[in-house]
Amino acid sequence: MSIYDQLQQKNAILAVVGLGYVGLPLAIAFAKKFKTIGFDISKRKVDGYRSGIDPTGEVGDAEIKRSSIAFTSEAAALQEASFIIIAVPTPVNGDKTPDLTPVTSASQLVGKNLLSGSIVVFESTVYPGVTEDICVPILEKESGLVCGKDFGVGYSPERINPGDKIHRLENIQKIVSGIDTESLQDIAAVYESIIEAGVYLAPSLKVAEAAKLVENAQRDINIAFMNELAMVFDRMEISTKDVFDAMATKWNALNFMPGLVGGHCIGVDPWYFVYKAENLGYHSQIIAAGRKINDSMGIFVADTIIKKMIQAGFNVCEAKIYLMGITFKEDCPDIRNSRSFDVLTRLREYHIQANFVDPAVNQAELKRLANIDVVALENVKDADCLVFLVGHKEFKALSSQNLEQMYKSGRKVLIDVKSIFDATQLKTAGYSYWSL
Repeated sequence: MSIYDQLQQKNAILAVVGLGYVGLPLAIAFAKKFKTIGFDISKRKVDGYRSGIDPTGEVGDAEIKRSSIAFTSEAAALQEASFIIIAVPTPVNGDKTPDLTPVTSASQLVGKNLLSGSIVVFESTVYPGVTEDICVPILEKESGLVCGKDFGVGYSPERINPGDKIHRLENIQKIVSGIDTESLQDIAAVYESIIEAGVYLAPSLKVAEAAKLVENAQRDINIAFMNELAMVFDRMEISTKDVFDAMATKWNALNFMPGLVGGHCIGVDPWYFVYKAENLGYHSQIIAAGRKINDSMGIFVADTIIKKMIQAGFNVCEAKIYLMGITFKEDCPDIRNSRSFDVLTRLREYHIQANFVDPAVNQAELKRLANIDVVALENVKDADCLVFLVGHKEFKALSSQNLEQMYKSGRKVLIDVKSIFDATQLKTAGYSYWSL
């Protein structure tokens, strides 16, 4: 009997290792179909889930409270599982090389508790070959079992888009792959049970691993192109938005916009490709260049703030500046790899102080990880400069009267990175307005 059949009949258990923005929604979805264990090494996080608290905002507190997931931080509980999904982060080091520590540590932990006949599926984003060449040997060493004989392995790249209420786990087609045909069939069946859009069977683990990198590298390059154009148009004193609006009248124009590119995928994954390519003797040109452009945008925005403040007649070091948005994207509490921090760091290099305002961020998490306090939106007042870095819905809902009440009387500088306001209206009202 296949593992899928055993799961259906409640004679087997599925486990998700790593309960973050990817793992938690997965565990919630699978728990509606199978007996499910949700494992994370963070006892603090597990205790929060047991209390029905969702810090990610991806599924909501009510959904967690309703779920039958057995949340645990005890690794021994994984010995009960026959189908184990590893969904831990894969960041980069300071030198932009892959940091595989989370995925190798998870492999060690799973290997120590792996039973014969099980299947292990990796969802963590890695460069082609990591699953077979690095993770499988760890699983074999720790378990004493042989892959392909005693247990199966698969790779299914995560496609969850944090903060997106339209493109959800269930309605995005899922890529699946397996070490052998038997594993692939089981893996496909298990994922098909929760993915309404269906699954795509990749011919190999490496193809599935590569597909994830290409998805994000392609988007990164397109945004980098727009960012480069925006920096040049700024020198030309042309509105980037006006140019893109005109360009968009052509049927095959690509709808990408400039901005700060951060997060756990687009801001990280291309470096995995660059690293692997260089190990094979090829120096990436386009992907590496795109990454460098996007990584530099925080500095460009900060320097523009200083420039516009000086042009408006302010002593910048004494001005009251609010940075509106600290998360890496709109309407999402995630601060991982947020380039908003780059803006603050650059300003501090010139001894310029600024306060963050963000209605979406998890304030306790921000304080714990970055020791930064945020100002509530309703408490923003006496501003000299407002810098809108992220397009949160609360920011988009601000009226001209709301904005007016946030400033001191007199000169007003507004930096609109995401072009969420009407430039003509604000300039007519006397604002010193700039958009990327």
